[in-house]
Amino acid sequence: MSNAPVSGFGTENLEIIAFRLHDQEFCVKTTTIREIRGWAPSTPIPHSPAEVLGVMNLRGTVIPIIDLAHKLGMKSTVANERSAIVVAEVHNMVIGLVVDRVSDILTVQGSQVQPVPEITTSFDKSFAEGIIANETGMICFLNLARMFKEREVEDLAA
Repeated sequence: MSNAPVSGFGTENLEIIAFRLHDQEFCVKTTTIREIRGWAPSTPIPHSPAEVLGVMNLRGTVIPIIDLAHKLGMKSTVANERSAIVVAEVHNMVIGLVVDRVSDILTVQGSQVQPVPEITTSFDKSFAEGIIANETGMICFLNLARMFKEREVEDLAA
């Protein structure tokens, strides 16, 4: 297995926000994050995709709230007082991502981001930018732009 860094990051410093979904750690670039909010219930929307929990009013703007665990193929998150909504901008649209809790804001070198290993030929690793191994475990580095295709984000807004 190669320990070569993922192309595109090189040795640049990356600011990331780490969060937990169930017992797994994930992260995204802080440049995609607008804010982190405490858990608040959303208003359900009839016939919305399964990962859409509903919508929320964010200072006068209605945004979709996404169950990120469900979007990643995991068991849906059961929100509680420790849950958070990570408000992100993807393809010029603001969305809220429900996570179990925000862990940390970190600076890592691009060379620390390892490629996602090939598991099977049918395995779709497009959601993952790479894997960051640190002293406490591994963090899956998500790519929100690939996770939410531009057309899909437009449909969430409709």
